[in-house]
Amino acid sequence: MFPVFYSTLAPEAIAALAFSQYAIDLPKTCQFWHRGLSDVYLLETLSNLYVLRVSHYHWRSKNEVAFELELLNFLYNQNIPVAHPLISKEGELYLEIAAPEGNRYAALFAYAQGEVALGDLNDQQSKSLGATVAKLHQAAQDFHPPVHRQPLDLKYLLEDSLEIIKPFLHHRPQDLEYLLMAIANLKKELAILPKEPPYWGICWGDPHSGNVHFTPENRMTLFDFDQCGYGWRVFDLAKFLQVSLQSGLSRSIRAAFLEGYQQITALTDLEWSCLHGLTQTAYVWAWSINLINTQLHDYSRLDDLYLSRRLQVLRQLQSKDWQLF
Repeated sequence: MFPVFYSTLAPEAIAALAFSQYAIDLPKTCQFWHRGLSDVYLLETLSNLYVLRVSHYHWRSKNEVAFELELLNFLYNQNIPVAHPLISKEGELYLEIAAPEGNRYAALFAYAQGEVALGDLNDQQSKSLGATVAKLHQAAQDFHPPVHRQPLDLKYLLEDSLEIIKPFLHHRPQDLEYLLMAIANLKKELAILPKEPPYWGICWGDPHSGNVHFTPENRMTLFDFDQCGYGWRVFDLAKFLQVSLQSGLSRSIRAAFLEGYQQITALTDLEWSCLHGLTQTAYVWAWSINLINTQLHDYSRLDDLYLSRRLQVLRQLQSKDWQLF
């Protein structure tokens, strides 16, 4: 067989596998729904709708997948509104698939009721989401994972991300020097954050309006915990701000998220002082993840315009007016 670094599993085959391994009705249709950090299939049976997610070989190991699914299962049992993995007939949270490039891991979820907020979040939805993230952090204090995962610390978020970004800036020495200095300053600024409770615990890793469904009655379901891990709780707030600022969410919606969180858990002055730096850190991390995946699927996008736009956003997030609009 010719070497493969990424394969697309046939929807019909993945549906048949799910039917054989889970107590579900006969599949009607299975669509390749979305390619992101995982491959997502929309599976419809005679009576229900499911999401079947398959990890990428280059991105997640067996232990990393297991950590996430164990966390989701735990949070669901603690009444946190997350999309949780179903249990297979063999009592497993995931299926191991021998893909051409290596083993990949599939998990089946009941479809999260509702949809992404049309026109994006309103103030009340954002406030509720902030409160739910705070409750998630509180509940997860009792989570004791059977396996470990890379923590969301400064080495991973900044140093490892820098190593991914650097090769693309070697022909732009001034920009590379700027990035090196920006990351060095962030590491110095954020080194004061303790890696102990209540500051440190389980983080969602990717809270934003695209990762939550709302029903017409505003019942929510959180999903996409691929980037979860141990980290600073305030990093989840910073990640929400980073995505919200890039997508143009208004100041009132961003403020409502922070207010909702604060109603459940009050952050310390130290955490507030680090929010600006952690928002930049979240952006650097997101940039490195984007580079990893774009190299695999669309290398043509990685031109000088791409780099200039990425650097421009980082400079905006560095400014004193980073929450201007």
